[in-house]
Amino acid sequence: MMQSSLQFTSAHQAFSHDQQGWLQTQQQQQQQQQQQQQHHHLQHQQTQLHSQPSQPGLYNLNTRSLLGANQSQQQQQQQQQHVQQAQQQVAVNVGAAATLMNQIPAQIRASEEEQKVYGWIMELVAGGSREQALLELSKKREQVDDLALLLWHSFGVMAVLVQEIISVYPLLNPSSLTAAASNRVCNALALLQCVASHNDTRNLFLNAHIPLFLYPFLNTTSKSRPFEYLRLTSLGVIGALVKNDSSEVINFLLSTEIIPLCLRIMETGSELSKTVAIFIVQKILLDDTGLQYICQTYERFYAVGTVLSNMVNQLVEQQTVRLLKHVVRCFLRLSDNPRAREALRQCLPEPLRDATFSQVLRDDQATKRCLAQLLINLSDCVVEQ
Repeated sequence: MMQSSLQFTSAHQAFSHDQQGWLQTQQQQQQQQQQQQQHHHLQHQQTQLHSQPSQPGLYNLNTRSLLGANQSQQQQQQQQQHVQQAQQQVAVNVGAAATLMNQIPAQIRASEEEQKVYGWIMELVAGGSREQALLELSKKREQVDDLALLLWHSFGVMAVLVQEIISVYPLLNPSSLTAAASNRVCNALALLQCVASHNDTRNLFLNAHIPLFLYPFLNTTSKSRPFEYLRLTSLGVIGALVKNDSSEVINFLLSTEIIPLCLRIMETGSELSKTVAIFIVQKILLDDTGLQYICQTYERFYAVGTVLSNMVNQLVEQQTVRLLKHVVRCFLRLSDNPRAREALRQCLPEPLRDATFSQVLRDDQATKRCLAQLLINLSDCVVEQ
């Protein structure tokens, strides 16, 4: 029993000794393999280094970079995942923004268009594309509600528009106004019309006496297209002023030569210019101060009455309803003044007393009623139409 126990102990010691030897052998082999791998790895690095231009410290730098290669790859993968997630989130946000933009009212989404308007206004003052800016802004005057305020309160803009008007004065006499020059100044006049028609800038426009700069255009007589276009656009500015029946506007115009200028155009202008000119005279007559001013002296009444009578005689041949209705309304308003009414009993044109215009007024009931009222005011017999 003792012997077997000793044998077992000896065997165990021998086994342990062999096991330790085997473990040492395995560790030595692993160390050799690691050394060989490191040796091969260093040889590979040296080969790469020899194939590249020699730089100080590049070997150590590459060694450190290779040691952290795995960590860098992991970081790159994480960054790619973050980028993909961010792109997905952006796509979601874009879709949500598009949906939201469709729900925003159009007037709020007009910021880009407003930026264009601001840019053109800046071009008027400091840019090199003033002519293009005048054209673009004149196109926008009906689309941008507060364009008049922007023009008036933007530094230097009104001075630029007045400068554009004054610059063509030398071309009026002798008549050398070209179509291009006429178009350019008419675009400036269109912007002035925008300012003249706005409630918040109309009185400012008058106080600056800007309408007076237009009178040289109204005083021209050339029938060429550039001049006719210039007169018509200038009349449009004055027409925009009187459109709202403002006493301040009428008082200002009566202090100027607007009535003689309009009377001349009513006699010699084109049909469209005549229409705008007589519209201005009619608006002045509809104001009590204007009616009193024209009927204050016989010379003023005679000047207006004569031009209106000449237009009636022209309309006998032309039969233009648009002009005729303004002529009838002007005579009707004059008949409200006792002195003028007495004079009209003697000088009212005969074509308005008979049935000359019955055919042309067949579909214009409003003008027919005005003509009938005029004849009643003059205690004349109404001819059946």
